[in-house]
Amino acid sequence: MSPDQLEREHTLRTAVARFDELRTQDSLASDDDLGGAAALTGEEALEMLALGELIARKAGYGRQLGVRSARRAGASWTDIGRALGSSKQAAWETHNRWLDERRP
Repeated sequence: MSPDQLEREHTLRTAVARFDELRTQDSLASDDDLGGAAALTGEEALEMLALGELIARKAGYGRQLGVRSARRAGASWTDIGRALGSSKQAAWETHNRWLDERRP
């Protein structure tokens, strides 16, 4: 199971819901005081890992679209950096790297 395979099946919302379901099951299974949920199977553990990567990819894509929208709305790179918890230089470099990776 790979993030690419899961991408065809999940939106960001459904990927997060399934990831959270698996993560909760895993947490409960590892905490004997909480009632003995079944441990994840190997397949479920790999699905959780692939879902985590898919979520990171989709969130990163959404982040860059948000940067583009903020720029179009007149936000400065200083404002964008602040919103992202980084410097204006880091925000600008990350966004431009993202754009370069998508150019043919």
